[in-house]
Amino acid sequence: MRALSTAATGMMAMELNVQVISNNLANMTTTGYKRQRAEFQDLLYDHVSRVGTQTSAQGNMLPVGIDLGSGVKTVGTVRLMTQGNLTQTGNQLDVAIRGDGFFKVQLPDGTFAYTRDGSFNMDSQGRIVTPQGNVLQPAITIPPNSTGLTINAQGQVSVIPQGSTTPQILGQLQMTRFINPAGLLPMGDNLYQETPASGTPIDGLPGTDGAGDLQQGMLEQSNVDSVSEITNLITAQRAYEMNSKVISAADQMMQSVSNLMR
Repeated sequence: MRALSTAATGMMAMELNVQVISNNLANMTTTGYKRQRAEFQDLLYDHVSRVGTQTSAQGNMLPVGIDLGSGVKTVGTVRLMTQGNLTQTGNQLDVAIRGDGFFKVQLPDGTFAYTRDGSFNMDSQGRIVTPQGNVLQPAITIPPNSTGLTINAQGQVSVIPQGSTTPQILGQLQMTRFINPAGLLPMGDNLYQETPASGTPIDGLPGTDGAGDLQQGMLEQSNVDSVSEITNLITAQRAYEMNSKVISAADQMMQSVSNLMR
């Protein structure tokens, strides 16, 4: 019976939907996390009777047809790059992006990755790095015993060297933008890699050419809305249950047919 396989596709789709929702909820407090949304499309149709088919020599046509669908399929898990709330931390190495763009970091193999997580630290050489030790690009080294680390909205990094009262500019933070940021490949550790779908990286200065500006002493929170996610979870659960009811109903109908044949 066709209904069995059709309902099974619905159950599998809702199972994947719940997995996406559970990952969103698990990352509610992950810095810079961007929520995902599962998207679905209907599968191929069996056109038992095609609409518009001529039914007589006088040119009469069927106003409606008989089209039997075969279920649903998952076409993607779209990542929604909306802005998360900014939370003040007071840590001078915490930097939040307000607007579009990513921080660029260098991985141990020499390739580059991108992140919205601005919870930076210093390594043993004084370089600004991510919690995993990946060096922020372009690399900026903070002199030992310096004070008054300042990162302004345009990304200029300055300190007051030991024995001086005059701020010294150490370097300039950059922002990297993509034509399609939703096409980036998530790697874990709050990192993304470019793909052909994301387009090539566009490096620039914070606050210029559409890039967001920087907020020192703040972090961007996850853009997950717990109320929406719980609502989506209940909807997915009920859809799963209804598809399982279809399988039960189809099984009972087949059982009735089987009993008639005895």
